Amino acid sequence: MTGTRMSMAKALNAGLRAAMEKDPKVLIMGEDVGTLGGVFRITEGLQKDFGDHRVLDTPLAESGIVGSAVGLALRGYRPVVEIQFDGFVYPAFDQIVSQVAKMHARSLGHLKLPMVIRIPCGGGIGAVEHHSESNEAYFAHTAGLRVVSCSNAADAYWMIQEAIESDDPVVFFEPKRRYHERGETEIDEAAGPDLGLYESRVAREGSDATLLCYGPMVKTCLQAAEAATEEGRDLEVLDLRTLSPLDLPAIYESVRKTRRAIIVHEAQTFVGMGAEIAARIQEECFYHLEAPVLRVGGYNIPYPPSRYEEEFLPTLDRVLEAVDRSLEH
Repeated sequence: MTGTRMSMAKALNAGLRAAMEKDPKVLIMGEDVGTLGGVFRITEGLQKDFGDHRVLDTPLAESGIVGSAVGLALRGYRPVVEIQFDGFVYPAFDQIVSQVAKMHARSLGHLKLPMVIRIPCGGGIGAVEHHSESNEAYFAHTAGLRVVSCSNAADAYWMIQEAIESDDPVVFFEPKRRYHERGETEIDEAAGPDLGLYESRVAREGSDATLLCYGPMVKTCLQAAEAATEEGRDLEVLDLRTLSPLDLPAIYESVRKTRRAIIVHEAQTFVGMGAEIAARIQEECFYHLEAPVLRVGGYNIPYPPSRYEEEFLPTLDRVLEAVDRSLEH
């Protein structure tokens, strides 16, 4: 598939297919992932090609799905669990934080859980309650879990395969509003991935301030950086990609260069990923900073009804407003 152009949804499908072809122990489990191909069609065609013994339609029971995947992983399989929507993961929360995250430490390193929990995340699709959560901080806070978030098709294709190959459990966040957007990405199979699973990517070079972002906000920040050029401002955009572990050397390098940092994510800012990143920057880059570290994110309220979500989600204007505040210092 050298030089193939595809959307993020197609890239994830292709990445899952490649992983299943490579390793017969890779299984896919979830609600409607088989015959329907998932509500977002990420697993479309996989059950037809690999059989219902490897692509399993499950009951509507997230705790049971993840718990079954734990047992399969302990038996040598590499299950990939799909949580249909971000807000549906909470019934499985106990399994994830009490079993998935702790099994390796509990067994003193003797047991591994090589499993992936895919979570379509974020808003912007006009959905009803429990369908637009950004709950990555819960899992990044939990020791024993790896947490990553793709932002484009090429990363989605490679990162899902790297996550499946990992011997650590990986929570894999996918920005659902970017699944089928126009502007498809070219994937070069022959070249392979540019980065490892736990490395960040400079999406845009700049010198005046760094926008640190991930998942759905990468596109928003790139648009903000482009708009800022009209005012003579040169913004760097760092796509974090990995939330646990954080790629701290890449963060520090960018902030020490630009001397200003604005962290952007959809989740509420209170005790969110931005708070941890801001604290790390304060500790390690204090003498390089020329302005306070700022955060742009959702407000500290439950996710609003869809008619109001554009007021809740970070927009290009809100990002640029934070840039103005930073550059005033």
